[in-house]
Amino acid sequence: MNTTTDKARPKVAELTERLQREYGERAVTSHAIREQHSHGEGLADAGMPDIVVFPRTNEEVASIVRICNASRIPVIAFGVGTSLEGHVAALYGGVCLDLSQMDRVLEVNEADLDCRVQAGVTREALNAELKGTGLFFPIDPGANATIGGMASTRASGTNAVRYGTMRENVLGLTVVTADGRIVHTGGRARKSSAGYDLTRLFVGAEGTLGIITEVQLRLYGLPEAISAAVCQFGDLKGAVDTVIVAMQLGIPVARIELLDDAQMDACIRYSQLDFEPKPTLFFEFHGTEAGVREQAEMIESIAADHGGSRFQWASAQEERSKLWKARHNAYYAVLALAPGMQAFATDACVPISRLTECVLETQADIVETGLIAPIVGHVGDGNFHLVVLFDPAKPEERAKAEGLAARVSARAIRMGGTCTGEHGIGVHKLDALVAEHGDAVSLMQAIKRALDPNDILNPGKTVPK
Repeated sequence: MNTTTDKARPKVAELTERLQREYGERAVTSHAIREQHSHGEGLADAGMPDIVVFPRTNEEVASIVRICNASRIPVIAFGVGTSLEGHVAALYGGVCLDLSQMDRVLEVNEADLDCRVQAGVTREALNAELKGTGLFFPIDPGANATIGGMASTRASGTNAVRYGTMRENVLGLTVVTADGRIVHTGGRARKSSAGYDLTRLFVGAEGTLGIITEVQLRLYGLPEAISAAVCQFGDLKGAVDTVIVAMQLGIPVARIELLDDAQMDACIRYSQLDFEPKPTLFFEFHGTEAGVREQAEMIESIAADHGGSRFQWASAQEERSKLWKARHNAYYAVLALAPGMQAFATDACVPISRLTECVLETQADIVETGLIAPIVGHVGDGNFHLVVLFDPAKPEERAKAEGLAARVSARAIRMGGTCTGEHGIGVHKLDALVAEHGDAVSLMQAIKRALDPNDILNPGKTVPK
């Protein structure tokens, strides 16, 4: 899809020619590159940009945005395309800014446990750069996403139960505004009462209020000991109830991941795991040797009370890596269950006391639809996901899949939760945003108009017009 209007075509052609003159081979109009930048990893519905530009500096980003703003032409920021809710689709054509060449770690302040990176640095590249410092960046959404993209979607992931989300771990930003100014928000201090919290405004705005070009991040010391364990259950309720009790007791687990029997079956087949296709919890414990042992003993006792098996341990680095790689490949494992089918992932998050109820209602809903939709989630903070398969040749099946996703959002909201714990709104959850926030959406719209009056920054996303 490309809905650039006929009236805007001459301006787009003129802009394209100008960008090609100024940026040469870094301004690309080939169909293959434009298609690659037309969607993320969610639904395959595409929105084609007219041109893809690869800037290398804040000043280049600012210059391109100023030109686009003057001509009222959309600008969509792009990292590596791992978003799941249609965030990067160019719904109205325009310019895609691929920030992948802005990939430098600008500074590491070991004594203060922070660093500053360009937006195109991926989380794996950052941790590779930190090797040898005794520090690491813990936010792990699964995909090897860029730091800028993670900040834009307020990402979290498997470690959020202990280390928080991007919201808690971004200290400051460099942002290009809709009129092409380069502004700096926040700083390196661990707290501040100075003015509006603009950093938190841009974190999670999905590129609709400004384009993040640099990020100041919190870092953490590597734990003395890390150990992972797997526990399997006879039913889903026992697994989820184990999580709830552990969280209510305040046991500082680093990761707790839930896989229902369908998801576990998919992962066993795809990653050759030596487990049974039962509801399963993956745990990881960080701390001192004594602390890790104490945490594990407490969790194992709770799991036993809820029908859990004895822990199977993975303490060696290669064993833990295999385990978490299997978890991170859950989406691809589901795709492999039914070649030729399409899939999309959706997520919801509820207060921990409502988690069992929400997950069990969702599982019953899945059974009623007859769809394949395994459940997997970072349940330590009440967040879970579905990967929903459907036949793209059957419109009625896609409608059924989208109906299931909509009910998951509505159910979470009804239980005091949110329609998205980490994926974001994009284009697919605009109705759910209104259901969740009601009249507050008008304030969001006012902020959008104030910061982007010409509606050039990722238009059609995050907040309904």
